[in-house]
Amino acid sequence: QVQLVESGGGLVQAGGSLRLSCAASGRTFSRYYMGWFRQAPGKEREFVAQITWNTGNTAYADSVKGRFTISRDNAKNTMYLQMNSLKPEDTAVYYCAAKIVGNWSYWGQGTQVTVSS
Repeated sequence: QVQLVESGGGLVQAGGSLRLSCAASGRTFSRYYMGWFRQAPGKEREFVAQITWNTGNTAYADSVKGRFTISRDNAKNTMYLQMNSLKPEDTAVYYCAAKIVGNWSYWGQGTQVTVSS
């Protein structure tokens, strides 16, 4: 069974930085896509970024391009989201997710990120 556990959320001032981590277990993830999503209060969950585990290819939502960086450490089975130049509108619960194909099949429990103005 795949397990995903996020950490690293918190409260930060606008313009600051945070790094989120997602520890993955239960599978060999070489065939997986791994992603970050977020959900702000009263809004739908939205895509933030994804990485292909074996190739390291990445993709980002337009709203975070140039500010956020997704990466993974194969040896630690951990994915990261480095978030710089944070804005109040980045405030949300951030979730990591995993899939092989199609829909995102596995989700973490989420970690709160709050950016104060």
